[in-house]
Amino acid sequence: MKGKQIFEGIRVLECAFAAAAPITTTQLAMHGAMVIKVETHKRLDMLRVVPPFRGGKADINRGAVFEALNSGKYSVSLDLGKPKARDIAMKLATWADIVLDGYTPGVMRRWGLDYESIKKRKPDIIYLSTTQQGQYGPHAKFMGYGWQAAALGGFYQLTGWPDRGPSQVWGAYTDFINPYHQSSVLMAALLYRHRTGKGVYIDESQFECGLKFLRPYILDYTVNGRVATRTGNRCPHSAPHGVFRCQGEDRWVAIAVFKDEEWSGFCSVIGKPEWREDPRFATFVARKRNEDELERLIEEWTMKHTSEDVMKMLQAAGVSAGAVETFEDMYEKDLQLRHRKAFPTVEHPETGKQIHRAPSYQMSKTPPVLGPGPMLGEHNNYVLKKIVGLSDDEIADLLAEGCITTEADSA
Repeated sequence: MKGKQIFEGIRVLECAFAAAAPITTTQLAMHGAMVIKVETHKRLDMLRVVPPFRGGKADINRGAVFEALNSGKYSVSLDLGKPKARDIAMKLATWADIVLDGYTPGVMRRWGLDYESIKKRKPDIIYLSTTQQGQYGPHAKFMGYGWQAAALGGFYQLTGWPDRGPSQVWGAYTDFINPYHQSSVLMAALLYRHRTGKGVYIDESQFECGLKFLRPYILDYTVNGRVATRTGNRCPHSAPHGVFRCQGEDRWVAIAVFKDEEWSGFCSVIGKPEWREDPRFATFVARKRNEDELERLIEEWTMKHTSEDVMKMLQAAGVSAGAVETFEDMYEKDLQLRHRKAFPTVEHPETGKQIHRAPSYQMSKTPPVLGPGPMLGEHNNYVLKKIVGLSDDEIADLLAEGCITTEADSA
């Protein structure tokens, strides 16, 4: 028998855009929280206009990226630049257990929707502000997204080849690792409130969340004075450690050997048992010293096989190896992802069936509930009537005054 969702009964107000904050509330929504997302047609969430669009038809309600990152939410369209719209937002904030602020520092304060203002009306509110570098300090108002936070956090300095400049980590990296930190701290805040009856304010720096992944390099600098830099695909603790060309067009495999027994198994698989005693490769130190030659010889072997076959042969011998999969491989061919039902379908009112990405974890009694991403302002009537308690006439007046935005406002 399935139990209640773990966040069932938790109510969330999201005032945010782009990825980092919305992914956080999506994590809560897929486990039962009711999330109301405040948006406006006057300044669209950038992800609503980012392709791909279903059927190639560009529309603010057809973007696959927005859909994927905002699953299961309610959307209400308010122009928070207007006092009456802010009054509605305050009522929603006092209804909520959690308020998530993803705007530039000072914006919510200027609107009277900051933590201190809401706390006066709801003392046990949990309020999380997330920005690139936190709410306070000399760089607090610096603009940027996950790309810039990854650069500040040292990831670019470590990515690329030794004889070339820094390379960008694919995607807005910190935007996609931050939500899991934010979800965790929100769960801690809910537990704290459950124990004490008190709310809490959380000031989160996306830059600093990324920084924690580089702690060993920071420690190495503070202790030894070494500044880590680019090493390509190599690792100081492993040899071989790299990505090797395989049979077929643009097909590759990643291989890593850390232990002596792994090296022995590797030599058996590639048909080079003599390498176990070869002075060039017999020890880790020797392999690091002759890494260029070692990689060249390994690739001579991998190019005779498919990436999948190399992966399977090495895995069977206890050696870490993974085929470099394309998105087509993952969706069409990966048997493990298919077994774990990694790509469920969700029905969207505008675009029909959409592919979503299930969580990477599976809970035995409370599996996630995935819903469509909301159309902009889709739930205005429900939210304003059922939650805020407005009448039809009051809603009509707010529409006439532009407090509730419509598609005409985005023209």
